[in-house]
Amino acid sequence: MVVVLEKGITPREKEDLQQFLSDRGFQVREVVGEDETIFGVVGSGGLDHREVEMQPGVARVVPISKPYKLASREFKRADSVFPVGQIKVGGNRLVVIGGPCAVESREQILECADIVSSAGGVMLRGGAYKPRTSPYSFQGLGEEGLRYLREAGDQYGLPVISEIVSPLQLDVMREFVHVFQVGARNMQNFELLKSVGAEQRPVMLKRGLSATIEEWLMAAEYLLAHGAEDVILCERGIRTFETYTRNSLDISSIPVVKKLSHLPVFVDPSHATGLRDQVVPVGLAAIAAGADGLIVEVHPDPPRAASDGPQTLYPEQFEKLMRDIEALSPVVGREVARRPVPRAGSFASVTTTPVDGASSDARVVAFQGARGAYSEIALLRYFDDLQHEVVPRSCDRFRQVFETVLAGDAQFGIVPLENSLMGSIHENYDLLLQYPDLTIVGEIHIRIEHSLIGTPEASLDTIHTVISQAPGIEQCRDFLDAHPDWTLTPFYDTAGAVAQVRDSNDPSLAAIANHRTAELYGMKVIRQGIETNPRNYTRFAILSREDRAERDQSADMATIVFSTPDKPGALFECMRILAERELNLKKLESRPILGQPWRYMFYVDVELPGSQAQFDEAFVALEAETHDLRLLGTFKGSRGF
Repeated sequence: MVVVLEKGITPREKEDLQQFLSDRGFQVREVVGEDETIFGVVGSGGLDHREVEMQPGVARVVPISKPYKLASREFKRADSVFPVGQIKVGGNRLVVIGGPCAVESREQILECADIVSSAGGVMLRGGAYKPRTSPYSFQGLGEEGLRYLREAGDQYGLPVISEIVSPLQLDVMREFVHVFQVGARNMQNFELLKSVGAEQRPVMLKRGLSATIEEWLMAAEYLLAHGAEDVILCERGIRTFETYTRNSLDISSIPVVKKLSHLPVFVDPSHATGLRDQVVPVGLAAIAAGADGLIVEVHPDPPRAASDGPQTLYPEQFEKLMRDIEALSPVVGREVARRPVPRAGSFASVTTTPVDGASSDARVVAFQGARGAYSEIALLRYFDDLQHEVVPRSCDRFRQVFETVLAGDAQFGIVPLENSLMGSIHENYDLLLQYPDLTIVGEIHIRIEHSLIGTPEASLDTIHTVISQAPGIEQCRDFLDAHPDWTLTPFYDTAGAVAQVRDSNDPSLAAIANHRTAELYGMKVIRQGIETNPRNYTRFAILSREDRAERDQSADMATIVFSTPDKPGALFECMRILAERELNLKKLESRPILGQPWRYMFYVDVELPGSQAQFDEAFVALEAETHDLRLLGTFKGSRGF
């Protein structure tokens, strides 16, 4: 049964209720949701539901009709989302696991890890104990293989998954794997399920060759009932009369199971088809049907693989699969999961700008551009106001800022969201959706003041070419139009343009940037304040990893994003929900949904009232009227404006 607790239940009442149920032979699991807290109660004891409803702190009791209790949607309405290492599984993320069928050597698994991480996979698979049909086939390297697998995973920042075939292997495997895999042949090995469940760590449960969906979910119930909280269901094809492919992928099981259960559902297209040329289309079909992830076999030289070579992808095929998933994901309203650790060499162009005398606990903050960029000025001002020492970290691109924070190489990132003259920076609005594990924790507005900067010998008369970011050029149009003989060339960054002037040592070349960069690079301000409109401000957002963000009790702003049904008045209904709860709308921005022509996501900034309950009520009401509703962050607004 599901026992829904009253919102005002006291800790003592909760403890007494748990003891009341335990004394009668029931297992009790607490689940804290966004709008309510429940006790999931399972066991063979007899108890009248009305007796439970009479206990203090109980709002209502909902019987679970399914034979599988903890795995059912009746037990938990929301999709389960849980961490595996530093990534999250479930929700709107698409998680791709790649690697060989079996670990064959240290060199082989390291090369496989490089292939998987370089293409964008986020977890590494590899068998160390291989249950094979033939006793003469390769059976795996055992503990040695596990050591190689974990070494490769750690080196490339990939959590690892490997199959367990006997409870006797637990003592060895628990040291090396992040996720236990229970294979199709062991789906109903109930003693193994009990032992693995008691480990209380993530488990992937593959569907048996001839198992019904209910039998599959009942096997998951064994894991959950014996302690496991994080279970991934994996459809890998079932045995039918068809012999062309290795198995028959029951693709209809994906939406069926997602309707019946809150557990994430993965698909193994390698074992489902047994043919490498079928893996990519079948994998994409699984995602289109609603799968939360794929587990795929990939090997640097499939014909020489010790096992399952015909169904194993070449590296270039795995790369294509990842690119195709990236293209398909927005069509199905999902985001491809990204690893929160750097790939080998992926941040080679990221340089750290040390702060003189900074302490060892100074906060690293990533920004786009070279030293002296407006983003660096904004972050120094923001964190100086908070009296925090910072170490700015320069990134070439906005996406690299997101990746650096996600990787944990910086505690914070800063990106511009909109300019008062040029409008929104759409790239960063799109990136906010593509990195769901990051959240907005602050904002700052700064005035944009442009100067013409050249070499120490330069003057207005020597200049022939001016470089800067395209918006910077446009914002100084009146000044530049007075010099029609100058060549205007867009550059990737304002501060970087000044560095280019310095490196060229050419008095005919000038840059448009903040006047502070002239001193930073040893250049000369030729003309200050050349912007056409002095009321030029840019709003920057401060980003942090969601799992590391500290809740700001003084937060007075929130940013949410959602799409609406295709019907008259849909957006008006959302605005009505906000207005009725006295939530002041500060910004409404629409962006096309990638891959879904003529559909839009709406970004909304609202002021938080004195009562958090008003916003919480509005959020719950919006869930019923919108699609893909997401809270991007709560923060203290308008710092520095």
